[in-house]
Amino acid sequence: MSALLGRIALYGRMIKFSHSVFALPFALASAALAAGDGVSWRQVAWILVAMVGARSAAMGFNRLVDERLDARNPRTAGRELPRGAISRLEVWVLVAASAATLVVASAMLNPLCLAFSPAALLIIFCYSYTKRFTALSHVVLGFALAMAPVGAWLAIRGDFDLAAEALGLAVLFWVAGFDTIYACQDEAFDRGAGLHSLPARIGIPRALLLARVFHVIAVAMLAAVYVLAPLHPVYLAGLAAVAGLLVYEHSLVRADDLSRVDAAFFTVNGWISVGYFAITLAARLMA
Repeated sequence: MSALLGRIALYGRMIKFSHSVFALPFALASAALAAGDGVSWRQVAWILVAMVGARSAAMGFNRLVDERLDARNPRTAGRELPRGAISRLEVWVLVAASAATLVVASAMLNPLCLAFSPAALLIIFCYSYTKRFTALSHVVLGFALAMAPVGAWLAIRGDFDLAAEALGLAVLFWVAGFDTIYACQDEAFDRGAGLHSLPARIGIPRALLLARVFHVIAVAMLAAVYVLAPLHPVYLAGLAAVAGLLVYEHSLVRADDLSRVDAAFFTVNGWISVGYFAITLAARLMA
């Protein structure tokens, strides 16, 4: 049993399961917004299963595609696949099983979710190649995670709505901003490897400035959600907190000091996503 649990933990570290805290709360916030007369636990459960399947498939595939690059990069050389802790066959099995999980969960939600599930898989798989030819890979990653709130709305309502699209755009620019910050750590490696991250293309100072612009747009889109959805004004207090946390995130990172990137990337963004879900749920229940 201890060996099995150790293996599961190894897989969890490989796909950075803890980073599920980024998109999952936004999906749940979208489900709360979409719930008119209520939402069933069955729907919530299948949304969670779909999210876990999609993210596990995406991260496993990314590790396979980037294995040689990760092995060359001092920051990532210790990851499970490059150091041989997990075999490529094991990761392929994980990717296939996770993709199948997403499709099954989508089918259990509604026919429209099932119809869109292959497109969702195509997008999350294609992201892994984007840094090889475009500096907008951070935006593509944002688009991939933006499918979480839009998909959750689709799961509850069975249609699309401007509020869900505004929330999706907020996630897109929020992710693009913090992924640009995170990529600053690999600016030198990306240049040498011919990869097209924003820090490698335009330099770290300009990349950090562009990350700020992305986050301003994200806050504007979250404000649009308040206009488009029936929410209690307490939502505005949550929005102010999100904006304040983003300001704090950018204060942690400077072009000449990237030592606190991990805190900016994981800790602050974790608080943003979980806090946003909590305040949105409260504002929806109080409306």
